[in-house]
Amino acid sequence: MSSNKTEIIDYSAMLAQEFGEVGSATREKAIEEAWEDYNAQILLDARKNARLSQAQLAERIGADKAYVSRVERGVIVPSIAMFYKIAAAMGLSVELRPA
Repeated sequence: MSSNKTEIIDYSAMLAQEFGEVGSATREKAIEEAWEDYNAQILLDARKNARLSQAQLAERIGADKAYVSRVERGVIVPSIAMFYKIAAAMGLSVELRPA
């Protein structure tokens, strides 16, 4: 007879231990940083899908290659205006709709 030992993992407790309780300043900061990293990855993937180099994208948006690199690494977050400019330079549009 085989024994099935199933361990139940409390991920909420693990997240609380690592980042603080829900609603705490440390947890909110971690969530904000996670969104910044996520958005940076989306922009990186979109640039690659558009088959543009960082230098080409930078030229299209009137910035330098280092700026594009910092955005894609999540080091800096572009302003809303620059975000729209970046999207347009890659042939994309941004749609705002009710959640």
